[in-house]
Amino acid sequence: MRENRSSEDYLETILLLSARQSDVHRIDVARAAGVSQPAVQKAVKLLIENGYVTTDGMHIRLTDSGKKYASEVYERHCTIRAFLAKLGVSEGNADSDACEMEHVISAETYEMMKRFIEK
Repeated sequence: MRENRSSEDYLETILLLSARQSDVHRIDVARAAGVSQPAVQKAVKLLIENGYVTTDGMHIRLTDSGKKYASEVYERHCTIRAFLAKLGVSEGNADSDACEMEHVISAETYEMMKRFIEK
């Protein structure tokens, strides 16, 4: 199930933060995403409603479904970035373009990109 771009970005940010640190706080997400804490609070509320995260008031944790979904988003990002890099796109542009494309790419196009970079 594909959610909206904002939700996917927050899930990806929480996934990456949780890989680097044991506890993820709203301020960590706000800093990493370059948004305000109230924006993170609103996003976390929606992510909780969708069953992707839990919180004890201080810490944000991905649920199993949240971790699975966030991992899928991050994999799309990495695959698209690698594909663009193989085409000769600069590292910075490949990363920022992948950030945009990961949310709108069709399953067919994504699978073809994966096949291309695996060769």
